[in-house]
Amino acid sequence: MAKKKQRQQRQQQAATPATLAASRAGVEFTTHSYEHDPSAASYGTEAAEALGIAPERVFKTLVAEVDGAMTVAIVPVSASLDLKALASAAGGKRAAMADPRAVERSTGYVLGGVSPLGQRRRLPTVVDASASAHATVCVSAGRRGLEIELAPGDLAALTGAASAAIARTSELS
Repeated sequence: MAKKKQRQQRQQQAATPATLAASRAGVEFTTHSYEHDPSAASYGTEAAEALGIAPERVFKTLVAEVDGAMTVAIVPVSASLDLKALASAAGGKRAAMADPRAVERSTGYVLGGVSPLGQRRRLPTVVDASASAHATVCVSAGRRGLEIELAPGDLAALTGAASAAIARTSELS
């Protein structure tokens, strides 16, 4: 009982629109915080390394335009987004990365802290199919240095996401 109360207090201290959305939905989740380094080359890789979590379980939230419509893509930090696959999964023909200012305006989050949960307005979302291979995955909890860990099924349910193979692993890794 005491552990549950401590966890709830930590989660309240780390409240963001993303964690509030998960709480309101009654979803089991854990938050993980770390000291963000402004000079880090990759927010997602930084999170995986700082938290000691396999990069295949830490997912980044990217926003692209598919035939002009803002669309969220959730892919492992160990991979890159396949824009053609995203366009196909979203029922479109072409996809391009969205303008960073448009991303911040539409999601309500700053770059490096964009969460697929609790966005200002719900955007069509596609999560890479590899997420289902894990019991839990981590995504941004809505600010740099804060991740939320939850079941892939809960992530999909909370975002209304479709699942598709939209990640491309690097041949050079």
